[in-house]
Amino acid sequence: MEMPLDFATLRVIWWGLLGVLLIAFALTDGFDLGVGALLPFVAKTDEERRMVINTIGATWEGNQVWFILGGGAIFAAWPFVYAVSFSGFYLAMFLVLSALILRPVAFKYRSKRPSPKWRSFWDWCLFIGGFVPALVFGVAVGNVLIGAPFRLDSDLRSFYDGTLLGLFTPFALLCGLLSVTMLVLHGATWLGLKAERGPVQKRAFAIGTVAGLLSLVLFAAGGAWVAFGDLGFRIVSEVDPNGFSNPLRSTVQAASGAWMDNYATWPWMLIAPALGFLGTAAALLGLWRKSEPVAFIGSSAATVGIISTVGLSMFPFILPSSIDPGSSLTVWNASSSHLTLFIMLVVTIIFLPLILIYTAWVYKVLWGRSTTAAIKTNPDLY
Repeated sequence: MEMPLDFATLRVIWWGLLGVLLIAFALTDGFDLGVGALLPFVAKTDEERRMVINTIGATWEGNQVWFILGGGAIFAAWPFVYAVSFSGFYLAMFLVLSALILRPVAFKYRSKRPSPKWRSFWDWCLFIGGFVPALVFGVAVGNVLIGAPFRLDSDLRSFYDGTLLGLFTPFALLCGLLSVTMLVLHGATWLGLKAERGPVQKRAFAIGTVAGLLSLVLFAAGGAWVAFGDLGFRIVSEVDPNGFSNPLRSTVQAASGAWMDNYATWPWMLIAPALGFLGTAAALLGLWRKSEPVAFIGSSAATVGIISTVGLSMFPFILPSSIDPGSSLTVWNASSSHLTLFIMLVVTIIFLPLILIYTAWVYKVLWGRSTTAAIKTNPDLY
């Protein structure tokens, strides 16, 4: 069967689609995580906390579809990546899922009893459900840039030599803190759009301003570390973008500063880090001028720019190996078959627009500010 797109093109398309799904998750469920992390600090009374919860209560479940789609895309399009990452990072994944499981339970049970201690307990569960995934996702990205401690044998069986605590290196923690500040900023700007104007919004803007400034500092520090630190990998053998999928067919070497190579080869990629800095600056300007749309658009642009910077810097690598660079997984050696990628692309072209249309419709129908007055009169709210 001859397909209209060659293998290399399909591989690049699916690399791009994976990035789109991860960015969509960060843009939508990202502000849910940010609001959860902000909850104990921006809302002081029970009514204020319920109001904050209801800014995300109507849509948080739907936002998680992007997380599921991202995992499904890795499983179907990049089976080697799925096998290595989900087995090697098992404990980290378990930590994230445990934190995420707290969210639906907290949403449903928090207001079932009037006890202040009961409600405070679930409020802190929502904080954990927001802060921990944001931190661990960032730490995971840091470890991808460093290289994961895995190797493949001649039968392509993967062996992971790392530990959970070993993931939390200084650079990975820097990336984790950047992830937290980025999503806290995003959550603060979301509260600017969805929370009633008043004390909660003012506190969210104050914390968001601090988070935005820290994001700028951490993003710059991370960029300097990548450029001048002992990070990076480079393919030194001939590359066949249309070749069969076998990670061991590539020769890879660790090379300091190699993550900057793509910017020299394709200068247009500098748009991504520029968007990360300019988007954060625009969000800060919006918070300072109390312009909620500008702040939210800026934080959204910053999220897109920061995440895109990682993906574009690493291309064509997806998951390099720190202990055996020759086992590194790239766009050219770790994908599913040509036919599988093509069939999945057809399915995606059909169903992804439907998901986008439905999501846009839901937000349109449920749009509006959450208020403390509504909390007192609407029994259907959290």
